[in-house]
Amino acid sequence: MTIRHVVTWKLKAAEEAERAEQLAVIKGGLESLPAVIPEILALQVGVNALPGDNFDIALISDFADADALQRYVENADHQTVAAYIRSVVGGRSAVDFEV
Repeated sequence: MTIRHVVTWKLKAAEEAERAEQLAVIKGGLESLPAVIPEILALQVGVNALPGDNFDIALISDFADADALQRYVENADHQTVAAYIRSVVGGRSAVDFEV
């Protein structure tokens, strides 16, 4: 049984160029993590593709167990990416479930 960690974020910025830049930084930062955090079994990042009141970007990642997820959360490389994300988002949702 693995743990699937799903997070979505909504950016604060309204200006499209700024939003596009922030989304690129978030996506690139998250996608760099599997190379440096061995606990990540799988990771996918998607930017919202359709208009509407959706969240702007989503992360789906898999971990062997809750302890592996916690090590990921506490990892310094993850913390660096997370700090940037926190600085530009206005909303976040998350769910962790067994698969």
